[in-house]
Amino acid sequence: MTALIQTVDTADGAFTILADERQRVLASGWTADPAAIVARLAVAHRPQRIVEGETDAAAAALAYYGGDLTAIDAVAVKQTGTALQLAGWEMLRRIEPGAPLTYTGFAARLDNPRAVRAAASICARNAPALFVPCHRVLRTDGSLGGFAWGLDVKESLLARESASR
Repeated sequence: MTALIQTVDTADGAFTILADERQRVLASGWTADPAAIVARLAVAHRPQRIVEGETDAAAAALAYYGGDLTAIDAVAVKQTGTALQLAGWEMLRRIEPGAPLTYTGFAARLDNPRAVRAAASICARNAPALFVPCHRVLRTDGSLGGFAWGLDVKESLLARESASR
């Protein structure tokens, strides 16, 4: 498989998108380093070849930063994982901007309220950041928790989304 990689400038810095030949986002994040994006994928799921090019997702990311917080919702993603991970990633896409959940609330939405650690793991293993908005999940005490791309980016995204409500 040949994948496309594109980096765009956002208010939170460089944002790089890796998409397959069908324009599905495989991985993305706030870095200009392609290797950091590819590293978000399991070795077995990494593309054989990567070329620079235009991704459909870039326009959606820029529209999101331009104020259309729903622009990311229609972007196709491709993720590989367990049934619970796939269900979790799909559930993340249903969290409304400006209405973050706690890990406990996220686990409850997965019909497994005691699976808080699993909920956190689903977020941690989410490769197509922004398009699968794992940044919308907080610690049970309401604090930010972790984020692969830095707490400053997570805080900025949450503030952007909160201001829109």
